[in-house]
Amino acid sequence: MKTATPSPARTTGLYVATLLFVVFAALPFYVMLITSFKTQGDIFTPANNPFWFTESPTLDNVKLLFLHTEFVRWLLNTVWVGLAVVAITLVLSIPAAYGLARIAGGWGETLGIGIFLSYLVPPTLLFIPFSKVIAYLGLQNSLWALIVAYPTFTIPFCTWLLMGFFKGIPRDIEEQAMIDGHTRFSAFIHVILPLAVPGLMTVIVFAFTLSTSEFIYALAFVTHTADKTISIAVPTELIRGDVYHWGPLLAGALIASIPIAVLYTFFIDQLVAGLTSVARR
Repeated sequence: MKTATPSPARTTGLYVATLLFVVFAALPFYVMLITSFKTQGDIFTPANNPFWFTESPTLDNVKLLFLHTEFVRWLLNTVWVGLAVVAITLVLSIPAAYGLARIAGGWGETLGIGIFLSYLVPPTLLFIPFSKVIAYLGLQNSLWALIVAYPTFTIPFCTWLLMGFFKGIPRDIEEQAMIDGHTRFSAFIHVILPLAVPGLMTVIVFAFTLSTSEFIYALAFVTHTADKTISIAVPTELIRGDVYHWGPLLAGALIASIPIAVLYTFFIDQLVAGLTSVARR
């Protein structure tokens, strides 16, 4: 079938729209980058160009972060919480999603939708009852409070996400493996899980980024400076009263966003494939 060639005006319009979108999306990162290396005088002088250097670039903002704050400790805390939440999410979401998709029968779909709807409850409504649970467990002012709280919103969404993947894998493949001598568990480990790798990668990226950028629970449950994660430490430790240290503040935000950007760069194909696969079902 012959495909109609887009008109030059339509092609130009698409390029212009794409360019505007790229500028709009990249502008905050550019501002973070350039402000991170500006002097205080360059930042706070209204007559200076905010999008370029009026004075010579400086590394003072980065040095302040690494030498005069606990920025490295905040980064390590964030990575530790993110990895722990990913591990808990995978351990609980994978069997739950497989059971609902393959074993539960007709009510599995209804229960899966119910689990997904629990994800839609705003954290701002849940942190008050959660604070009582955290206090009862004696986890205040520790990273374990976040490791316990975050899976409550990563597991529902990831379970619903993985249900779509497991439903998309033909039952014939699993049944053939069981005919060949595998038990259901062995067929799940050796046949189903390798086929669900795009879904697992989507879950890992989603759970890690969501737990490392969460703000409300981190603000409510952790107040010790050394135990904070990046999402809460940067705005609370680098803003003193009504004084905004924009240089270190944006340098910290930029450095914290680099690992997330790298993660999405490497796994964007799996993430898009995972979300579109679920959307089709």
